[in-house]
Amino acid sequence: MTTAPPQGAALDLLYTDTEEELRSAVRSLLADRCDAAAVLARAETGRPHDPELWRTLATGIGAAGLLVPEKLGGAGAGHREAAVVLEELGRAVAPVPYLTSSVLATEILLGCCDTATGPEVAALLRELAAGDRICVPVLPLTLAPGAPLPAPAHDTGGGTLTGTVTSVADAVAADVLLVLADTGLHAVPAASATLTAAVPLDLTRPLATVTLDAAPGTRLADPATARAAIAGALLSGAGLLASEQLGIAEWCLTETVAHLRTRHQFNRPVGSFQALKHRLARLWLEVASARAAARAAADALATASPDAPLTVAVAQAYCSGVAVRAAEECVQLHGGIGMTWEHPAHLYLKRAKADSLTLGTAGHHRGLVADFAELPAP
Repeated sequence: MTTAPPQGAALDLLYTDTEEELRSAVRSLLADRCDAAAVLARAETGRPHDPELWRTLATGIGAAGLLVPEKLGGAGAGHREAAVVLEELGRAVAPVPYLTSSVLATEILLGCCDTATGPEVAALLRELAAGDRICVPVLPLTLAPGAPLPAPAHDTGGGTLTGTVTSVADAVAADVLLVLADTGLHAVPAASATLTAAVPLDLTRPLATVTLDAAPGTRLADPATARAAIAGALLSGAGLLASEQLGIAEWCLTETVAHLRTRHQFNRPVGSFQALKHRLARLWLEVASARAAARAAADALATASPDAPLTVAVAQAYCSGVAVRAAEECVQLHGGIGMTWEHPAHLYLKRAKADSLTLGTAGHHRGLVADFAELPAP
């Protein structure tokens, strides 16, 4: 388990040997089971999730339980390790519900664990860590840290809930839905809800409108505890999303450099043209800076740093734009092939664009930075 450093300790941005071993295992799995052709094929069906890939990632590698303490059946790791997994998932635009289930839902449940009304929270965390369940919070994907929570569902009595929430990510893959109601946090079987699929920009992270009509739920926490847990989960999710954005940017840069080395014009590699060298050098500097920002956010969350909200806001304000710029450069510098459906560049551009809205826009996070720094709004 990661422990908090002494007050004023420096951030550790370097990867440990354990983190590199985890990266190697995840990258090897994704290279074998989640290549571009497989992702495109599943995206065309409208149901991109790969249950077998998720099972191997969650149980074979144990990634689903990284944030869950060992006493609850998890790995007892932390945000740094989860960030490494998200980097690799970003590099592969992997269609798995890791951010929603293993980060957001898990963090919400951990925030409710100490004050739960019964053993349900601990039992659900054990199932999530074991990869036996997928749990998704019924919250809009665009909900940002520091933003007002949406209107809660209404508890009509006896634990039955009624309400509607739009833009819920990965709900179609969930077994359990975490619903904020006026009486607290409830766990609702996904089969008891009506899911209306939306047309997402990111074909690898499906969205749905979740409608509850007297759906049965199990109360997990009181309203105050539930809201505090959701606030903490949104902060962690935004901080770790920066690592996914870093992975997107790294793949786009690597693939673009490789393409420009092999493509020739005027009997010269396109990458030898000075204008393109300057564009790639600028992008490399941005990706290197994004890596520092994302690692700082992961380390601040892992060590429960008092500066974590500021560090996360800085990471999101910066990494969001870098991922989009890297994906745009990837499409443009691949020329005509970059505009085709068969080339995966469009998947990375769509994921980057969708991520730029996920858990708050860059503008929202810049506003948080200004607030933390006590700077007046323009």
